[in-house]
Amino acid sequence: MSAPRQTWPETFAARYRAAGYWRGETFPALLRRQAATRPDAIAIVDGARRWTYGELHRRAEAHAAGFLALGLAPGERVLVQLGNVAEFFSVVFGLFRAGLLPVYALAAHRLAEVAHLARCSQAAAYVACEHYAGFDYRPLARALRAEAPALRHVVMVGGELIADADGFLPLDAVTGTGPLPDDPDPASVAFLQISGGSTGLPKLIPRTHDDYIYSFRASNEICGVTARTVYLAALPVAHNFPMSSPGHMGTLHAGGRVVLAPAPSPEVAFPLIAREKVTLTGLVPPLALLWMQAATTTAHDLSSLEVLQVGGAKFAPEAARRVRSTLGCALQQVFGMAEGLVNYTRLDDPDAVVIETQGRPISPDDEVLVVDDLGHPVPDGTPGHLLTRGPYTIRAYHDDRAANARSFTPDGFYRTGDIVRRLPGGNLEVQGRAGDHINRAGEKISAEEVEDHLLAYPAIFDAAVVAMPDPLLGERSCAFVIARTPGLKASEVKAFMRGRDIAPFKVPDQVVLVDAFATTAAGKVSRKELRARLRDMLIAREKETA
Repeated sequence: MSAPRQTWPETFAARYRAAGYWRGETFPALLRRQAATRPDAIAIVDGARRWTYGELHRRAEAHAAGFLALGLAPGERVLVQLGNVAEFFSVVFGLFRAGLLPVYALAAHRLAEVAHLARCSQAAAYVACEHYAGFDYRPLARALRAEAPALRHVVMVGGELIADADGFLPLDAVTGTGPLPDDPDPASVAFLQISGGSTGLPKLIPRTHDDYIYSFRASNEICGVTARTVYLAALPVAHNFPMSSPGHMGTLHAGGRVVLAPAPSPEVAFPLIAREKVTLTGLVPPLALLWMQAATTTAHDLSSLEVLQVGGAKFAPEAARRVRSTLGCALQQVFGMAEGLVNYTRLDDPDAVVIETQGRPISPDDEVLVVDDLGHPVPDGTPGHLLTRGPYTIRAYHDDRAANARSFTPDGFYRTGDIVRRLPGGNLEVQGRAGDHINRAGEKISAEEVEDHLLAYPAIFDAAVVAMPDPLLGERSCAFVIARTPGLKASEVKAFMRGRDIAPFKVPDQVVLVDAFATTAAGKVSRKELRARLRDMLIAREKETA
């Protein structure tokens, strides 16, 4: 397997450097600069723990030396599966400093996803919490070793592990004072992010220092992020949205403070907003609805909150209109993807733009095409497929020739899979997804992947998974199942899926047992057509019973 790389044609790269987008910044230099200029300023708040920039830098340097002392070599990949804990930052900045490449997994992922990411990246080490959100990661780590032969080290974050029969290392033992490499090439890959998994298991997205730092540095300018910003990381910190839009990385780049919420519920987040005087946070639409509902009766002081960002899925205009009256802050809509392009409504936009659109791109050099099914451009105001390229949109996935052929045009445009309308002024209105993709509370779920798991159940003959509208989640997943034998129950199907070691959000919300799938006269139907028919049938049935 080749080493991760991400390159732009030199004519594009030269243009991006000349425009000042790519400035030769690196992640190690980012933290070193802040530790030198504001060593005593608080960088990370995790419960009672308050790490200054100086302390975060010292911990990252020690971890960097410790990882190298284990025998890991610059350029190797390390799978990082940490929740919203302070150690996420000391680990990833330590990996950056050592020249190692973090591969981000979500805390909600289970063996199926984690093993896939470890194998695809050829991860040499795995870092996880011993326990997080009620889940014990040690059995997962044991199973992972058997699934990922390149894995040499397992590092655990937590207080219980001192000496372990499995050979797991506590993070506190991964420390040292040895020599560290020079800063990496700014054009080199800094880490591997994961795709939304619109077809099958997640793909790996190589992001460079230059392109990713530009994305959140420019986001800071649009979103008003400065050293006085207090950002609440309510969503999982390994997600692209809370990482860079402008997220925790943007906040650290500006010298602000990142407050970690172990859960995004109002019961957890509201006390943190009041105590830490949070000024900015980001949510997916279902959580924004919960916050607005809870804000009407809360005793906590939310007056410090200046801006609520909502992204990950389309935010209904009727809900968007209520943000200021319920939470007392401005709304900023965000629409983007881990592969690159990010759009924001601006803080000085008219209310109609903020409420009814998902914003416009960060960069003057973000190229946006809206095309029909044949690839021809459509007039503004007409829905079409969104294609894009630019200074922070990737040109290829890691080591996935088939996905690259599907997802990128010969001239370098990324096919996002989104259907949008471009309005006068360049703002985009998101219409939905073009593919077989469920956007459940901001988590992108592949219908194909869920179907593959269902078909592993001997009692199931065939299955089709569709996205259904849901007032709280945005979309929910519904599995239509044909049983091999009579008597199969929906509860049995869900129990089987929960035992598949997959992220809980991939278990179908609804299971509908059917006798057969309708086919064409020739006995064939595409999976896409089948899913569309089943979805329409269920929507019609639900309307009849409403």
